[in-house]
Amino acid sequence: MGRVINPDSNGKQRNQLLRTIAEVLRRLGQKPEFDDDAKDMVACLVFALRDIDVGIEESAQAWEKRDYWMKADELRNRWSWAGRMADQLQAIVFGDKWADLPPLMIKLFPYVSDINVTKMTRKEDTWMGSYGRLIREKPPTV
Repeated sequence: MGRVINPDSNGKQRNQLLRTIAEVLRRLGQKPEFDDDAKDMVACLVFALRDIDVGIEESAQAWEKRDYWMKADELRNRWSWAGRMADQLQAIVFGDKWADLPPLMIKLFPYVSDINVTKMTRKEDTWMGSYGRLIREKPPTV
């Protein structure tokens, strides 16, 4: 019996998410002012990075099921930046500390610098409403 190939594998989804991150970073860098659209873009980055982190964990667990423990650990180590970046961006959004965003964008850029963005393929609806969705996750303050 042949092997089943998943056309929407974690690797393919990860590449699409990295492309989204690269395009959103480029658009954020081109914005003359920080507005509500920029907040949506930052929240979109949080969601994309979280999705990458979840996909990495799923892939690592699949390797572990095959007893490839070292490969799973190496995968987690190589991609641990995604979860950390998501948490740091989320802290900026929840803390309303937008002045802290540029240094974090500079840290994030090297992870997508090999993606050649000659044409923007992501539409505004990719990030529209992301800020509101993320803010709804914010735990209430006591």
